[in-house]
Amino acid sequence: MATKTLIDRRSFVRMAGAAWVAALESRGAFALNRTDAVFASAFMAPDGRYGVATLTEAGEIVDRTLLPARAHGMAFSPVSRRAVAFARRPGTYAMILAIDRPAEPVVITAAEGRHFFGHGCFSADGRLLYATENDFAANRGMVGVYDGTAGFARIGEFPTYGIGPHDMALSSDGRTLIIANGGIETHPDFGRTKLNLDHMEPSLTLVDTATGALVEKHALPPALRQLSTRHVDIGADGRIWFACQYEGPRNDLPPLVGHFAKGEAPTFVDLPERTTLALANYVGAIAVNRREGLVGLTSPKGNAAVTLDAKTGAVVREERIADAAGVAAAAHGFAVSSYCGSFKGHPNAVAWDQHIVRLGG
Repeated sequence: MATKTLIDRRSFVRMAGAAWVAALESRGAFALNRTDAVFASAFMAPDGRYGVATLTEAGEIVDRTLLPARAHGMAFSPVSRRAVAFARRPGTYAMILAIDRPAEPVVITAAEGRHFFGHGCFSADGRLLYATENDFAANRGMVGVYDGTAGFARIGEFPTYGIGPHDMALSSDGRTLIIANGGIETHPDFGRTKLNLDHMEPSLTLVDTATGALVEKHALPPALRQLSTRHVDIGADGRIWFACQYEGPRNDLPPLVGHFAKGEAPTFVDLPERTTLALANYVGAIAVNRREGLVGLTSPKGNAAVTLDAKTGAVVREERIADAAGVAAAAHGFAVSSYCGSFKGHPNAVAWDQHIVRLGG
């Protein structure tokens, strides 16, 4: 997925330009000079304001930008060199930031009758932005399409072919969107209340980016109808990894992570019982370290971070991290953030939101 790639520090400085680096606080610039990677994540400051920050791999904040309200997920295009912070459901804004030059952020608003679900991604050439949205009157998921060459004007939409879409990823060839339809009905009149927990419809869909046509749809079986498919990432071999959050009884132990490739049915990973218990029926984020063949999972409810072998699904590592939130591939293993302000073990006086994006191409 193009929004989850990595650059080294020298490439980032060259891409950002001298003016951008000079505009950083001296502490941030010093941190940037010592890092091997750059990340971004949304946060809440101690005074209650919301923002997005860039960080070094050591977890030191490089720069911050204030946001109009709480954000959730982020996207990045290495081609257009822009990052996007999406409002948390049922928010209606997304802020686009230029990381290669000092520039005013662009704020876009969801169309009437729509709201964002907190996630999106760029097209392979960076000219389009796709966002998961809710057509709440019709109770159907939509992909909003925005023109990255003309002020991010909304130029179209097409269905996600499911209810309650959340995360999505772009295939390596740029032709297909992989969408996690969580299957949960919501409406902004009811805030974040989940309206159909007794008849959820979770699914994973593949949608053609050129036409908006459905390529494949994988609905979860009736026995797993309360297993909300929430987040996705793509491995080096093109295999799609997905992570779930369970809305059923607490004492159930459903599968929480799986994978599939185009043309085949999803397969769930048979995690050890201790690992499933540690994840507390809630995987908040997933990331693939393609270079090392690893899959990272976090659970803020379980205070856990888990690393899997992408080939076998075997558990490589389990860590207890209080309020574990975001996860992104690092130079080795994964960078994990927390609601408590920790980023790869480094404390910060902010509360990180649930996702991290690596900046670069």
